[in-house]
Amino acid sequence: MSQLTVAKFGGTSVVDAQAMHRCAAILEQNPDTRLAVLSASSGVTNILVALASGEHQPDSRAALLQQLTEIQQGILNSLDKPEMLTRHIEDILIHIKELADSAAISPTKALHDEIVAQGELMSTRLFVELLRHRGTPAVWFDVRKVMRTDDRFSRATPDLATLQAEVEKELKPLASNQLVITQGFIGAAQDGRTTTLGRGGSDFSAALLAETLDAIAVQIWTDVPGIYTTDPRLVSNARPIAEISFSEASEMATFGAKVLHPATLQPAVRQQIPVFVGSSREPEAGGTWIRNNTESQPLFRALALRRNQVLLTLTNQSMFQVHGFLAEVFGILAKHKISVDLITTSVISVSLTLDSGAEALTDEVRAELDKHCHLKVEEGLALVALIGNRMSEVSGTGTRVFKTLEDVNVRMICYGASPHNLCFLVPEDNANQVVNDLHAELLPAE
Repeated sequence: MSQLTVAKFGGTSVVDAQAMHRCAAILEQNPDTRLAVLSASSGVTNILVALASGEHQPDSRAALLQQLTEIQQGILNSLDKPEMLTRHIEDILIHIKELADSAAISPTKALHDEIVAQGELMSTRLFVELLRHRGTPAVWFDVRKVMRTDDRFSRATPDLATLQAEVEKELKPLASNQLVITQGFIGAAQDGRTTTLGRGGSDFSAALLAETLDAIAVQIWTDVPGIYTTDPRLVSNARPIAEISFSEASEMATFGAKVLHPATLQPAVRQQIPVFVGSSREPEAGGTWIRNNTESQPLFRALALRRNQVLLTLTNQSMFQVHGFLAEVFGILAKHKISVDLITTSVISVSLTLDSGAEALTDEVRAELDKHCHLKVEEGLALVALIGNRMSEVSGTGTRVFKTLEDVNVRMICYGASPHNLCFLVPEDNANQVVNDLHAELLPAE
């Protein structure tokens, strides 16, 4: 197989016919892009999630189905409503109504995934027809043939060995000499039931398929021209980054940057596949390349912010010189599948933040922790992550950062475990100002 690039288009990139035409033009300009992975049109997944919840009355379900129909019909109308595709989309909409009616009676996680997956199945069918309308031949491929997963519905984990084998058999021959359009975010359990991969699943799907196809690059097309030094909605003079390392980008994604999901980079890192992030609205604006090694390695590269953080402080007066306390605590968290982000310790206590927020602290979890320690829970906090290089090795780094924050109550600090980040918790009310002040001091305009 010749060199192959995988492109992924997010929901805003395929929101309507005009947006889809922009995506088609991007594909037509690069003949090496022979696999395109699509999300559902923007807004569709939210509607489907609402229908899958089973909480809506018949009138509410009818209104949601009407919204869904209008989004699909808008794209069909631009294509002069081809008969076969129109009938196919109408069949999917009928299927969604039947599934939603079932969910209203007895919602299940499996039913939820089956409903939500219909968004990607429709967007890819419409996009293939739009490409043909433009004179660009393309084939539609059901990713569930290859993306086999476990049966943890809504958070399914792909089976990498099966994926590799099925891609070799089913997908690689198709993509060897033609453009293939497939779905992100969805997969199938071993028994064939539809699953979804969770938040960021389309990016993850694209990276996994790129890995198994030995692709030379992954292109993530979204609504912003690359990764910025921080969220431009927070800091007006935030600027796009031309290139960033896998390590830095992984830290940014983990600690709140919305452009990439943390899992996206794992397959790319394994095979050192460069990842490009750009805007489908203005591809001429360029974007950000994520590579294993970059020419520049600045001390400070970017800032990320994650809101709604929960801080747990677990205190045990007998913790000093007692073996096994931390093992007990983390054993309880692992048992309940609760991930920990940041952690600091003192002589008799340990403080940590939870990736999943306060909702993970069920009565059962609290009761088990209470057997071992006194538990204090603090909410209303935000996590600020400063991303860069060699930060734990360069003298004065901490001084520069915390001098900027001398008027802020910094609740927790994590520094030194990685040369690529310095993280701390601040009150939610101070978060925007903290990010602005740090950006002005550490990441001034070039």
